[in-house]
Amino acid sequence: MKFDIKRVGVLTSGGDSPGMNAAIRAVVRSCSYHKLKCVGIYRGFDGLIENDFITLNARAVKNIINRGGTFLKSSRSSEFRTKEGRNKAIINLQKEKIDALVVIGGDGTFRGASVLSKEYDIVIIGLPGTIDNDINGTDYSIGYDTALNTVVEAIDKIRDTAHSHNRLFLIEVMGRDAGDIALNAGIGAGAEEILIPEQKMGKDRLVESLKRSKKSGKTSSIIVVSEGDKIGKNIFKLAKYIEENLVEYEVRVSVLGYIQRGGSPSCFDRVLASRLGVGAIDALLKGERNVMIGLKHNKIVSVPFSKAVKGDNNLDLELIRVADIMSI
Repeated sequence: MKFDIKRVGVLTSGGDSPGMNAAIRAVVRSCSYHKLKCVGIYRGFDGLIENDFITLNARAVKNIINRGGTFLKSSRSSEFRTKEGRNKAIINLQKEKIDALVVIGGDGTFRGASVLSKEYDIVIIGLPGTIDNDINGTDYSIGYDTALNTVVEAIDKIRDTAHSHNRLFLIEVMGRDAGDIALNAGIGAGAEEILIPEQKMGKDRLVESLKRSKKSGKTSSIIVVSEGDKIGKNIFKLAKYIEENLVEYEVRVSVLGYIQRGGSPSCFDRVLASRLGVGAIDALLKGERNVMIGLKHNKIVSVPFSKAVKGDNNLDLELIRVADIMSI
């Protein structure tokens, strides 16, 4: 079933990720190409509730493809979780005569969009924008590749210090529920051990592994820890445990934090965001609704919101095997 789409709203929600600006640009210019009006919504769902809108045309999004973050701003809206908040949002959409929404974000964004669509029968298309890469139905999310490159560059620099002082570094990376960043960056940066939520290594096994590394002649080590890993209460408690059981190691901790979200998006993320943005408007014009536009085997696909929200994160077992072999 096709819908009479004339005005499209676009917003970014949740944690920002490099490439969101490129995705907004693609949505706006694709609207212009198809003679549709596009309305930008500031501050995610909060802006939807507070009627914080701006008309966008092809020229309004010039010179943003290389910028990190999102010029439309983002938020995590507590008011949108209430029925009253969503009612305010739909009234503003109706006032602006917006026929469809394109929302760019992660799991929480898609859940909110799905609830709004079911309650008020509004057409919504989602684009996966999260550095964690924890969205089902797409091989890559916008911002993931850039975050990986940032993490690898940081670890390379930390390794110089680790080697110079014969130190053991624990490096915490983002990934509360998914270990994709830790696993791929750990392999790419040559980490000795990689701790991720999907695998329960255990403190004793980690200590034994470090002992073997020491016996094999390693004088310094890098351990990449996903923030969602529960091997210790936190990375600082884990560092203390290692020091107590391996006195020959001088342990240091580095939490990379929000540096992973920032920076100019990689070429891969710019191209991915552009393809997904164009795909969102294509899907609207074909009559699709309540779907996320993703990339599978280098093909643009549509995935229902119900299947796109994250569940169990299935890591590539081959990558885990590669990590084990490379840590010898």
